[in-house]
Amino acid sequence: MKAILVNNDKSLSWANVPDPAIKAEEVLVEIHAAALNRADLMQREGDYPPPPGCPEWMGLEVAGIITQMGEEAKAKSKWKIGDKVCALLGGGGYAEYVSVKYDMLMPVPENCTMTEAAAIPEAFATAYLKLFVEGHAKKGDTLLVQAGASGLASVVIPMAKAFGLRVITTVITDPASVAHLGADIVVDTRAESLPEVLKHEEIEGRAVDIAIDCLGGQNLGDCLPYVKYGCRWIVIAALAGVNTTIDLKNIYKKNIRIVGSTLRSRTPEMKAQILSELVKTIWPKIENGEIKPTIYKTLPITEAEEAHAILKRGENVGKVVLTVKE
Repeated sequence: MKAILVNNDKSLSWANVPDPAIKAEEVLVEIHAAALNRADLMQREGDYPPPPGCPEWMGLEVAGIITQMGEEAKAKSKWKIGDKVCALLGGGGYAEYVSVKYDMLMPVPENCTMTEAAAIPEAFATAYLKLFVEGHAKKGDTLLVQAGASGLASVVIPMAKAFGLRVITTVITDPASVAHLGADIVVDTRAESLPEVLKHEEIEGRAVDIAIDCLGGQNLGDCLPYVKYGCRWIVIAALAGVNTTIDLKNIYKKNIRIVGSTLRSRTPEMKAQILSELVKTIWPKIENGEIKPTIYKTLPITEAEEAHAILKRGENVGKVVLTVKE
């Protein structure tokens, strides 16, 4: 089969690799589409290696069709050959086929294309983890989501709104570009100070209960004085800088929780539990149209270089997806 490999000069090539060999608890998925994540860019640069046992090539989420099944997968799951599935991977999605443990699969939602389904597993599982496992989100909470034009925010914002949260997000582009996501407040940080906005919200009795922050940097420390007592500030990346200054007195007086969180570092058992919860609680909202994957652009797998460039330039609002098989 073929997969996207990273060459010595960090360029990408669609090259021959060995076919996957499935284990007893795995199925073989013929990949129709694979979605991009910023972690792919980090892996390409050598900063985010795949877990042991995973293929060396990138790709954390795919959609496709089951073509083979191991004996344990047949005995312990309800999957069958020919099922349309989307899958959460440790790596290996930029390819024609991938072997996946049966509990890392979810059915393709009824009203979704393969392209849309490929954009679900990593982003939706991450959103669910941050909102409900780390953030303990409930109806009426105020959520801050940094980088509203990102692929993750394109999932987090509609998911939070579907469960009755009030949402504040930030952009460094035209706020109208994320209007379709339904955030209550969009802060253009080129012209507005996020700490000042949060200060106003606190004065008005609408302080932030949960923050999902992929930026970090000094803004993190500057915002913390204005969050609600018991706020959960969840740090998932530090794209704006790894250092900040925090008033520790404010932290313990307000009982603020600063939580570092990544999905990739979770145990397989934890990931399987999250996927199971997604199908139970989120799938009905996808299938009735309350939540829908936002696709910015679709490109053939052979144009992975350009797909990565879109993410590097930060021009996408929503997910970029590679098509492998029509």
